[in-house]
Amino acid sequence: MAHRSWLGALAGAAFGAVAARAAYAAFTRRPPIGDEKTWTRTNHRGEPLTLLEGPALVAGAAAAAALTPGVPARARAAAVLAGLGGGALGAYDDLWGATSSKGFKGHLTALARGEVTSGAVKILGIGASGVAAAALLSGRTRHPGALRAADVLLDGAVIAGSANLANLFDLRPGRAIKVGALAGAPLLAASLAKGDAAGAALAAVPLGAGAALLGEDLGERAMLGDAGANALGAMLGVAAVATLGRPARLALLGAVAGLTAASEKISFTKVIAGNPVLHRLDMLGRRPA
Repeated sequence: MAHRSWLGALAGAAFGAVAARAAYAAFTRRPPIGDEKTWTRTNHRGEPLTLLEGPALVAGAAAAAALTPGVPARARAAAVLAGLGGGALGAYDDLWGATSSKGFKGHLTALARGEVTSGAVKILGIGASGVAAAALLSGRTRHPGALRAADVLLDGAVIAGSANLANLFDLRPGRAIKVGALAGAPLLAASLAKGDAAGAALAAVPLGAGAALLGEDLGERAMLGDAGANALGAMLGVAAVATLGRPARLALLGAVAGLTAASEKISFTKVIAGNPVLHRLDMLGRRPA
């Protein structure tokens, strides 16, 4: 079983990397929506960069999840659904989102006033796709109905929360992909240790896709945007749900919720800049300020 899990990890990473690069090349020639200007933004240096890295990661990782061998059909469908759902809703916010309300609290506060912001649509939509993906994964258990329903809600919150949290780190070149790698590496290691080929593949696919696009991100030629960051986080959330036991998933949800709540009060960028180790990792491969 150990060799099968290693093969699953290698296949997932390779499929994810190749598909993401192919999608990026295709989208830079012909964007999926609009034209090149639709996806062009200006960075902090006043230089143009493209948001097409995000759709490339979404398309590449979803295609790889659908094609990588050794993954059960329901888990495969869950990964594709979470990736495409998070990516599509993120792209909607990238292209047509308003900035009048910011943060999880800001969008929900506006919703309570009867104002439906693009961010609220994204939060609710990613929550729904997360629960749907979790429901697909729940078919692997034989728990009683009530316990299975509780697991679906728990797992859906993990998937949706991971999607949102990944996006909170997409504030500097390469940061969201690096954070995804740091979060995904233990999941991959746990799957390999258990000889779980499916779990290894599910974790390796988004990691491979992110790694293949990291150079564009660090070079400040492109960025993930909400589309890519949400999809990266959601697919790693699916891998976590498929790999971890219930106590570990509860702990993970607590960590995700805690970091999300903390982001409303503190700046992750300031925390990272103030820690020598985190700052060095954050700057690794980046252009000097």
